[in-house]
Parts: sequence; structure tokens; C-alpha cells
Amino acid sequence: MALRTHILTREQRLDGTPEEVFGFFADAKNLEAITPPLLRFSVVTPTPIEMQVGALIEYRLRVHGAPVSWLTSIQAWEPPHRFVDMQLKGPYALWHHTHSFAPDGDTHTLMTDTVRYATGFGLLGELALRLFVRRDVERIFAHRAKVIGPLLAADIVARAARG
Repeated sequence: MALRTHILTREQRLDGTPEEVFGFFADAKNLEAITPPLLRFSVVTPTPIEMQVGALIEYRLRVHGAPVSWLTSIQAWEPPHRFVDMQLKGPYALWHHTHSFAPDGDTHTLMTDTVRYATGFGLLGELALRLFVRRDVERIFAHRAKVIGPLLAADIVARAARG
């Protein structure tokens, strides 16, 4: 059976220039802050991580209570416009996440997340997708949409204070 790929696309208008927004996402530790607490997500790779093509980032999280290790590779790194991470090891047969940042006026950014993912495991994976995987992925991105604005604003202020 061929791997069935699913696509999730989310857009969000954020206060901040593409440089500021990209800077926030360039810090892997911010992923901990924007991930739902229920997942108990943590970056295992020592920080700061030099983000570039080929950088590897290891995470630990819990999915429905089960511990999961996740390893991603940065496939594209194009500040301040775009970066792509791809799961090398983790819960999905495929996870390919493109983060795009485009100016929206002088002081705003349109951020677009495009995730291509597949569960694998044939019919069992498709059943899991219908029962909870798709809903879980959508909830993660809904949570991110709620918390990114205030966290980004605080990050921009902190970066400005540091000069």
C-alpha cells in the first residue's frame, strides 16, 4: 500500500517584521513554549543550536501519555523568508514542515505553516489518523496560533533590550 500523505496549511498574521518573526522561530527553545503543555515537549539537543541546513534537533514528548523521541533535520534555511524541517525519527512515516514568512505591510508578517505528513502502518495508520492523529495535529497548530502572538511580542522586546 502506498504511503498516503496529508497536508495541513495554516496562515497567521503576526505583529513584527519577517526578520523579527524568523528570529523567534530560529530559536529551537521557543518550540517548547508554543507546543501544548499536555505533550510535555522538550528540546534535548544542547542549546543554542546553530541553525543551518543539516542541523539536527532532538526532542522528547508524550503522545497520549506514551514517550516519543523525535529527531528532525533542517532541510532548508533561508532567513528571514523560509525554513524546512523534516522528521528523521519519530511518530510519523513522513513529517515535512515548511515555515514561510512574508512581509504584510511595514510591521507585520504573514506566517504560513505547511505540513505534509503520513502515519504509515497501512490501514491501521489510516484508522489512527481518523480517530486522533489529524485532530491532534490540528489542535497543536490551534494552540500555537493562540500563544505565538504574546510570546513573539515579549521576544521582540527582549531582543531590542539586548541591542
